[in-house]
Amino acid sequence: MSNYTYKRIFLVVMDSVGIGEAPDASKFNDEGADTLGHIAEHMNGLHMPNLAKLGLSNIREIKGIPIQENPLAFYTKMKEASNGKDTMTGHWEMMGMWIEKPFRVFPDGFPKELIDELESKTGRKIIGNKPASGTEILVELGEEHMNTGALIVYTSADSVLQIAAHEDIVPLEELYKICEIARELTLDEKYMVGRIIARPFIGEPGNFTRTANRHDYALKPFDRTVMNELKDNGLDVVSIGKISDIFDGEGITKSLRTKSNLDGMDKLNDAVEMDFTGLSFLNLVDFDALFGHRRDPKGYGKALEEFDERLTEVLENLKEDDLLIITADHGNDPVHQGTDHTREYVPLLVYSPSMKETGELPIRETFADVGATIADNFNVDLPKYGESFLADITRGK
Repeated sequence: MSNYTYKRIFLVVMDSVGIGEAPDASKFNDEGADTLGHIAEHMNGLHMPNLAKLGLSNIREIKGIPIQENPLAFYTKMKEASNGKDTMTGHWEMMGMWIEKPFRVFPDGFPKELIDELESKTGRKIIGNKPASGTEILVELGEEHMNTGALIVYTSADSVLQIAAHEDIVPLEELYKICEIARELTLDEKYMVGRIIARPFIGEPGNFTRTANRHDYALKPFDRTVMNELKDNGLDVVSIGKISDIFDGEGITKSLRTKSNLDGMDKLNDAVEMDFTGLSFLNLVDFDALFGHRRDPKGYGKALEEFDERLTEVLENLKEDDLLIITADHGNDPVHQGTDHTREYVPLLVYSPSMKETGELPIRETFADVGATIADNFNVDLPKYGESFLADITRGK
């Protein structure tokens, strides 16, 4: 056994899986949002036996998921304290930060001033400049781009500026340089863009394909996070999925890329087989990107059930001194208005095979309680924000 209460902590973020409107939802125009509840209604009940056993419906009853008399996990829900409802804000807060100024989103495209500067500094015209699906905008503008060399710029409901270019028209090295220029231009507080994303593609009109040469240029966290504390104290921080992009590589000792939720679960199972001491941090983005933003409650429900099925292997292989934390970073109710994230509570399930007692935890006032608990477990400096619940979950251990 290690010197820590838990030798390994596995933190799984189900991207956008909210569990009902937050108390301040009206400030975000999100009254009535309920990601899990509405999906369960559309599915006429969700079949998620593993999350059921852990106590998901004990947090708040979800159709199809039975309430447990003796749930395997500690359970509650968390509020977001920061002023935002995007991926970076949620994850950064989880690791002990508080974001006062939200990252900006651009539902009407980027300001003319920024586009003019980008054209001037790159020597290329810009087309698009609107929220769009990354595949649909290639159908719309890919041929024009190939004919003119103009860059395709678009955004989404997240704080991102994406630049698409054909690899035969704009060489990768030039596209990456253009993205670095865009990153510099958008560091200004008046823009506050979370990520610049290079989106190279190949093919011919009518048959374009995005390549694996995507590259993200994220803002660095404005302060140290729990991950920095772990790494600087010689502990492991294994990033799975887009965690490395969200934190711009800060505080990470090993990064595992993923292609999908199911690939993410494969990598999580790989991490369970690894010998390490510290944190494994996984983001499952498909819930948000493929189903929430596309307002597809049935696809979302199916993805949730597939995730639950893959949890079987994880739960079977966890060791006595492992801790599993399952939560989310915001909501994205697929039956809510628009295509934006929704301001919601997020579920929190905390499980270890060694737990002698389980039950309800107090509602958490900030996502940073997760980071504080991880720091507390590994005896590193606690973050400025957040309250550890380590003592609550180790009763009788």
